[in-house]
Amino acid sequence: MRRDYAAGGLAEADLEPEPVPMFRRWLREATDAGLHEPNAMVVATADAEGTPSARLVLLKGLDERGFVFFTNYRSRKGTELSAHPACALLFPWHDLERQVRVDGRAAPLGEEENIAYFRSRPRASQIGAWASPQSSVVASREELDAGYAATEERFAEVEEIPLPPSWGGFRVAPEAVEFWQGRRGRMHDRLRYRRAGARDGDAGWVVERLAP
Repeated sequence: MRRDYAAGGLAEADLEPEPVPMFRRWLREATDAGLHEPNAMVVATADAEGTPSARLVLLKGLDERGFVFFTNYRSRKGTELSAHPACALLFPWHDLERQVRVDGRAAPLGEEENIAYFRSRPRASQIGAWASPQSSVVASREELDAGYAATEERFAEVEEIPLPPSWGGFRVAPEAVEFWQGRRGRMHDRLRYRRAGARDGDAGWVVERLAP
């Protein structure tokens, strides 16, 4: 279960001046290549003891402020990010022999943004957000199904389902974004944008090449 990567390379001259436009370009290329859910990303968090956890979610928004996804704020990732906002994201685009890693800090979205996105979701997903006590232990699948059915009945006559009080989004503001391109002999290209600090003049982004 090993393969040599030979799809291409990544040079400093290939990069955009900032990471978000560069990410948009790679996401567009992943989409054009027909990858299944190219906006799927791993979100890694840690609890108070430093115990890590990771899961796949879908990227639902992106601008110069950061990467947006939605969840139940009482879920494991929700509670961990609320207490410890440092986190990491990973976009695994295997078919293109690429990955993008993001280190940053998460902050909850405001109610207006949460409502706007919640209203854009299919009604079944809106009901599911109310019905599921995400990350909680449940007795059986039947219990989940019964909870969904009860919630469906609860909102049967409601045209516009309201935003659940414990549901919303996080925006991860990037502090570093690494673009990884597979190369032959495991001599992969790793180019990282790092937010400039005092020693860099506090201006914009610094691009660094990392050893594979």
